[in-house]
Amino acid sequence: MEKPSENEEKEYNRFQWFIFVVLIPLIFTIAIVLIVLTVAGVNVLDEGKKIGEKLPFVSSMVNKGDNEKGKAESTVQYEKKLTELEAEIDKNQDEIMKLEEMVDSRDQTIERNELEKEQLQKQIDELQGSQDDSKQAFNEIIRTYETMSAKKAAPIITKLGDDEAVKILSSIKADTLAGIMEQMEPEDAARLTNKLAESSTQEN
Repeated sequence: MEKPSENEEKEYNRFQWFIFVVLIPLIFTIAIVLIVLTVAGVNVLDEGKKIGEKLPFVSSMVNKGDNEKGKAESTVQYEKKLTELEAEIDKNQDEIMKLEEMVDSRDQTIERNELEKEQLQKQIDELQGSQDDSKQAFNEIIRTYETMSAKKAAPIITKLGDDEAVKILSSIKADTLAGIMEQMEPEDAARLTNKLAESSTQEN
């Protein structure tokens, strides 16, 4: 078996010297510093990260990890925001449907009211037309009695009901009324005169 050469022994001795004199004390010193900093309340990981960001090679690795983490977090936030927006859209759609139903109901109510208004107006027009016709017919009757002789008109009026007779007598001219009253029987004339007086009092 060959003995190690002198150069190999020197290299081995240097390696041992580096381990025992440099590396072990350095590791021990770093461990002591980390323990002291941790006890002092310093976040060693954050500080190490800050220092690492200043070193070109280490900062690229740190940033790469942060970017991947940031991407993952942004994806989760994006999905959460998307879900919230979809829920908001659904809510708005429901509100729109409710408003459309309200508008449809209001339009139907307006249309129904318009139809009722038209029907009422038609009834009013018919009543007014009927009243106009009745008024015109009544005026024709009054003119007939006014052109008729008092002697002929008196017996006809006394055969009518008191309300109809009073309505006619209160509408004819005063001189015609006097002539008709003279041609009536005294009892009929007195009764209708009282009715005319009562009707005149009620109107006033």
